[in-house]
Amino acid sequence: MPRVIHFEINADNPKRAVRFYSDVFGWEIQKWEGPMEYWLISAGEKDEPGIDGAITKRQHPDVSTVNTISVPSIDDFMEKVTGCGGRIVTEKTTIPGIGQFCYCQDTEGNTFGIIEEEKSAE
Repeated sequence: MPRVIHFEINADNPKRAVRFYSDVFGWEIQKWEGPMEYWLISAGEKDEPGIDGAITKRQHPDVSTVNTISVPSIDDFMEKVTGCGGRIVTEKTTIPGIGQFCYCQDTEGNTFGIIEEEKSAE
């Protein structure tokens, strides 16, 4: 069953948000070395329940927090989203070393992400 595996906090001033969440919750936050402004959040010990996330520069004024759901096939779930009345709001993108990703909206206009994680070569 697909489950939420990541959250994103969209911020007008990501550095200010990093300070806020670090100071308030003690989260460990490190800048990602990828092609965009993105700070990875470690929101607890790995053996505790919960998920980690990130802070990113707000791209759209109506988006605040986005949950990302891991799916076995991004193409199948893009079809399910649109077939159930939702919409795809970004093109499917490959994130090297991570997988294929896109943003969607549900029937109420809430944004969420879906990701088909890269299969590890064993």
